[in-house]
Amino acid sequence: MNESAFNLLAGSPASAAAVYLLGNVPGLPPISQALHIMGIAVVMGSVVMVDLRLLGLAVPSQSIGEMIGRLMPWTWCALSLNLVTGLLFVVARPGRYFFNPVFGIKFALLVPAVVLAFVIHRLSMRERGYWEGSSVRLISGRVIAVVSLSLWVGVVLAGRWIAYSDYLFFYE
Repeated sequence: MNESAFNLLAGSPASAAAVYLLGNVPGLPPISQALHIMGIAVVMGSVVMVDLRLLGLAVPSQSIGEMIGRLMPWTWCALSLNLVTGLLFVVARPGRYFFNPVFGIKFALLVPAVVLAFVIHRLSMRERGYWEGSSVRLISGRVIAVVSLSLWVGVVLAGRWIAYSDYLFFYE
């Protein structure tokens, strides 16, 4: 990651405030981590259901548009929660994250995963029955769903491995 961004963040008042809060607000670290994990569960639950519906593997009684309309707002709320809880830890200890290759992998997967979720949601809201509108759209949606599922699984795995990168990359 960018060393100048690290230096700017490491000495910032935001970093000092995050360190203070995590060290002095009783229960804040585990509460923040628990909220982050719950946010991950909501994101995965909603995105996986939408992707499985696009693939024709879940809830055939609901249209794809209905499924997206019901679940994607949960995705955006949970991603917002994860942004706040994740930033708290990154800002408090930027060195732990900025120089961790797994953190970079997580974000290299997260950005396109979020973009695909946005595309799926936006196209569905643009036109009622968008995905069922033609076989080309449905096939495109299925390809997007497979890529989306792969990216999100990668995000979760990378996120979990951030704490264990020493076992993946040996430094001397």
